[in-house]
Amino acid sequence: MLFNSIEYIFAFLPLTVVVYFSIVALGYERVSKAWLFFASLFFYSWWNPIYLPLLLLSIFCNYFIGISLQSSRTEITVFKKKGILIAGISINLGLLGFFKYSDFFIENLNVAINKDLTLLYLALPLAISFFTFQQIAYLVDSYRKQVKQHNMLDYCVFVSFFPQLIAGPIVHHKQMMPQFSNKLQQRINIQNINLGLFIFAMGLFKKVVIADQFSVWASNGFDNLEVISFVGAWVTSLSYTFQLYYDFSGYTDMAIGSALMFNIKLPINFNSPYKALNIQDFWRRWHITLSNFLRDYIYVPLGGNRVSEFNVYFNLFITFLLGGLWHGAGWTFIAWGALHGCAVIIHRAWTKLGLRMNRFIAWFITFNFVNIAWVFFRAKEWNDAIMLLKGMLGLQGFYSASHYAEAKQAVEELAYTFDLANEMSSESTFAILLFKSQFVLSEIGGDVWTLVWIGVFFLVAIFSKNTIEICGLNHNNISENTKVNETSLKWNTALMASLAFCLAIIFQNQVSEFLYFNF
Repeated sequence: MLFNSIEYIFAFLPLTVVVYFSIVALGYERVSKAWLFFASLFFYSWWNPIYLPLLLLSIFCNYFIGISLQSSRTEITVFKKKGILIAGISINLGLLGFFKYSDFFIENLNVAINKDLTLLYLALPLAISFFTFQQIAYLVDSYRKQVKQHNMLDYCVFVSFFPQLIAGPIVHHKQMMPQFSNKLQQRINIQNINLGLFIFAMGLFKKVVIADQFSVWASNGFDNLEVISFVGAWVTSLSYTFQLYYDFSGYTDMAIGSALMFNIKLPINFNSPYKALNIQDFWRRWHITLSNFLRDYIYVPLGGNRVSEFNVYFNLFITFLLGGLWHGAGWTFIAWGALHGCAVIIHRAWTKLGLRMNRFIAWFITFNFVNIAWVFFRAKEWNDAIMLLKGMLGLQGFYSASHYAEAKQAVEELAYTFDLANEMSSESTFAILLFKSQFVLSEIGGDVWTLVWIGVFFLVAIFSKNTIEICGLNHNNISENTKVNETSLKWNTALMASLAFCLAIIFQNQVSEFLYFNF
């Protein structure tokens, strides 16, 4: 079930909230948690229930492995616990690898040994990357004695809680489990519901009104790379850059908003990443929970920055390489991870040398690097990425060949209309340029309004407050805020949320999938 679907907005979410607090009001705490668990399983299996047993098996296996790691029984030695941890991580990665990377491995094996082994064509189970990482973190922390024992129902709700199940944020047991056990948070809280509705409405607007429009131009551009021109290539790349941001940040807003209605506070996952002044700053702002996971469970165990400088660079590169591979089984994802790994290494070396850069230049380089790297993230094949990059470098012409003659004739006619006396005014020149763009962008289904759309939401992403800032919340962790800035709940905020919600419903002519559902 999608957050932006009519079924979720007007049926599933309100019904789940009402039933949950009704059960709590009757004094049945465990039954209310069981209801959340049941609702989350229903939410997960809405599309296809075939992988529901896999989710349940993963939850139950990891719970019992975690219990073994938390045990204080003397017969379970540290050596045995280490073996249990390795086995638990191996099981999780084995399931993830089988479903997500089998065909990628077979394809590359076929190339290496010149064979034609049959691909498995396995459908990727929904959310397997997210609930796998979440539970690996739980096992590692259990081994480190950083987890208190919890009953199975609490653990089931922790893993399956529907606002964060499908595409994150990747939640941590320390953030979530105490909330499910806190009786004060099981009382209905009007302020949290109002705030949740606001955040949800803003996320819905980002997804349906902004991201889905960008997706049209991004998809058309990547589907017509053989005729892509310089302008078309840049518009394509920028369209995807903003589609991905507004899509994923919109999803995260809706997840946070949905959870707040149950008095559950999910961690913040975005902090205006396109405002970043360097690549390290970008990763402190983009998909924050994934960045924290990669740091705590890959980079630090590899030695982090406690080793020689060369090994620090190696650890950084491996961490980002694995981060790229986590996103998808393909060389384009590996290239994307490698690019970011190299960028972080260069930034660290630059900083170590004590060098500084003008803030605008630093932002400009960072933003354009991120935009170019997204080309590999989006491309289906390696050649697709290369073709778009060639277009962005102007190697395929300023115009597409199929539209050049038509554009030239139209511009000449418009110039004659505006300038019979052969004296070009600034207004007529501007009008001609706008009219000309109708043909330049026709290869990706765009027109002059495409440029306006990109310009407007570029400015929004760079200069405006994000949803969390509007609410007066803490970017580090929403759970640190027990009180909300009163100014965030005034009539103008309510009006903004209402307008955003109504526009989203009006623009919702089709249900589109969130991009991170694919990962």
